[in-house]
Amino acid sequence: MELISHTLVMGRLNSSTAFYGSKVPQAMKVATFNANSMRVRLPIILDWIGREAPDILFLQETKVQDKDFPVNAVEEAGYHAVFRGQKSYNGVAILSKSPLDDVKTQLSVEGVDEARFVSGRIGDIHVINAYVPQGFEAGSDKFRFKLAWLEHLLGYITANYDPSSQLLVAGDFNVALTDMDLYDPDGFRGEVGFHPDEQAMIEGFFNWGLVDIFRKHIREGNQYTFWDYRIPSGFKRNMGWRIDYILGTASQAERSRSVWIDREARAMEKPSDHTFLVVEFD
Repeated sequence: MELISHTLVMGRLNSSTAFYGSKVPQAMKVATFNANSMRVRLPIILDWIGREAPDILFLQETKVQDKDFPVNAVEEAGYHAVFRGQKSYNGVAILSKSPLDDVKTQLSVEGVDEARFVSGRIGDIHVINAYVPQGFEAGSDKFRFKLAWLEHLLGYITANYDPSSQLLVAGDFNVALTDMDLYDPDGFRGEVGFHPDEQAMIEGFFNWGLVDIFRKHIREGNQYTFWDYRIPSGFKRNMGWRIDYILGTASQAERSRSVWIDREARAMEKPSDHTFLVVEFD
């Protein structure tokens, strides 16, 4: 698999949209979206950021090499971008109104360094974008690697941050946590994406000090971020999974005032199989 080194791009901003000083504004909108191809989903992304104007948008599965990332289109929309891509698979990016500092794009696990991780800082806020391996099948080598990748991500967080830090961790974790988080828990129990070993790994992030901001605000089930293309009319029948997350340390979770899933984006022409998860902060 060909791996492409990261590129850091500083976009153009109008002074009306820039952050000033060392801190981000109190009010802030953050979203995460598995695009499942930046090329195909670029019109949806540009339309969405034009309407919703997020301060930070985490993107996964961009599936483009760095040389093919649509830098000009992102800049024209008023955003900076940091990204790490590879040919045909994986790929992560963070779009933001203000540039990221202290950018890192490598998280090597067992000698494998795929384009699944990017981190940085905007003012006082530290951010991590993660695209967790899917795992293929419980008990397989790919499943074991998924668990190792999650363990390594948690190790990176514990080594570089403190629960008192202002930290957001977002992305596609490819894990549904509870029976509320997928349409057929009994049918998938113990399978990849809904396996107790994966769920225990996610609980480790909570035990360290991260909060599932979605569940802080929304307690009911049938709220999903992913609907498999392969299920006929799966989206219309709401046969979905909640596998995309925005996690925050306690200080960030306390600032959150609302969270929502944009189902309309999943109903657009040529949609991703995921949609936007959004958190708004005071």
